[in-house]
Amino acid sequence: MEITVQWIRTSWTKQSRGGEAAARRNAAPVGFPVPQARASFAHVVRMHERDGFEPREGREELRGVDVGLREADGRLRVLPRVDPLFGLPPRPRRPPAVRLVPGQWVRWQLNYRFSSAAGVRDWSYWLDTFNVAYGPVDTDVFLSAPTVLIDECGPVR
Repeated sequence: MEITVQWIRTSWTKQSRGGEAAARRNAAPVGFPVPQARASFAHVVRMHERDGFEPREGREELRGVDVGLREADGRLRVLPRVDPLFGLPPRPRRPPAVRLVPGQWVRWQLNYRFSSAAGVRDWSYWLDTFNVAYGPVDTDVFLSAPTVLIDECGPVR
């Protein structure tokens, strides 16, 4: 069965925690049209504060994406991997994996917070959004509301 994966990473520093920069960051899309040829590859989109949160698109092999995918009994099991653990903000226990039937898709969001080991640099942050569809889909599938939405974001102070 066809699996479509889109991985969006939005990265910023404390400079985008408030005001106009935060408004631009918060307006960054959480879904994009996917390319036609996508078999065995994930559509990867990166947006960073230094580029004004302009999307930079590419692709990556599915095994390089931080999301576990497993097909069994006509369903797709989806569970993003949380790595690195030291970048996690405090959050309750992780939700269980989502099991999709053909025609469904999930949007799963996780955030991270980092500081330099010596405390020399300021905090930096990123938001990972995983859009995963099971079965044949249109290129604009991730522009609509997901079948399942998991917001696993914690406080970033």
